[in-house]
Amino acid sequence: MQIYLPIAEMPINVLSILVMGLTVGFLSGMFGIGGGFLMTPLLIFIGIPPAIAVGTQSIQVVASSVTGALAHFGRKSIDFKMGGVLLVGGIAGSLSGIVVFKALAKIGQIDLVISIIYVVFLSVIGGLMMVESVKAIRAARAGGASSGSRAGHHSWLHGLPFKMRFRRSKLYISIIPPIMVGYFVGMLSAIMGVGGGFIMIPAMIYLLRMPTNVVIGTSFFQIVFVTALTGILHSVENQAVDVVLGMLLVIGGVIGAQYGVRAAERLPAEQLRALLAALLLLIGLRLGYDLFTPPSDVFSISDVSPHS
Repeated sequence: MQIYLPIAEMPINVLSILVMGLTVGFLSGMFGIGGGFLMTPLLIFIGIPPAIAVGTQSIQVVASSVTGALAHFGRKSIDFKMGGVLLVGGIAGSLSGIVVFKALAKIGQIDLVISIIYVVFLSVIGGLMMVESVKAIRAARAGGASSGSRAGHHSWLHGLPFKMRFRRSKLYISIIPPIMVGYFVGMLSAIMGVGGGFIMIPAMIYLLRMPTNVVIGTSFFQIVFVTALTGILHSVENQAVDVVLGMLLVIGGVIGAQYGVRAAERLPAEQLRALLAALLLLIGLRLGYDLFTPPSDVFSISDVSPHS
């Protein structure tokens, strides 16, 4: 069954979009991420213009993150105080990211920039996470201490000012690093169409040293609000949100996220991080291949619409 997308200005197969939403929603619930780092490239692969993919993806990310956050709320695995501090930085970052996105779109370079950023970030972060996960798995099999986060571990963070106590995470650290992490993720959310979980989760584990059991729920909490704001700004400022496409993604994403949360409970944290790292590397390699491979039609003529 085909349906026409009014903003993307192209027909798509409804069943294929629903399956994509279901799959990404499942992975979103499993790994505690918004799913944008997977869905945005997939939309680009099927021909959706990158700018539209970035803007529209926010609808699906919000929906899947809400369902994931509610599931973790029932398990009391959300640090609301830490989430609030991350949110302060996230809102400022999204506002800055929208300005950058609009400037790049105006000079016609947004599609190229989106692809390059995806290749760099997914490859680097995926590689680092894979190395760390392999070390942790080997240490666990050998009966040694895991290299994962340890609550209360002292580092350079404890020398920074403006400290605050986060009882749920059992931390007493400066609010500067969480705000900066939130700001960076907010910018990525606006420019890349992601919830930022693939940055947020490693940062909370390895930089902020938060306990793994509250990381995923707290990530979902922050992603909901930052991505909702980003979607509204993309719609108003850039006219880059296709509601028809977004709602199809939501239907599959909401269902898939619930099953993903249940699946995550059956796997050790080290294995979850290794699987996430593998996904990041695969997507990064595929985007890199498309970026450096000449297209079948080197020259093309297209009509420039007012919102592009």
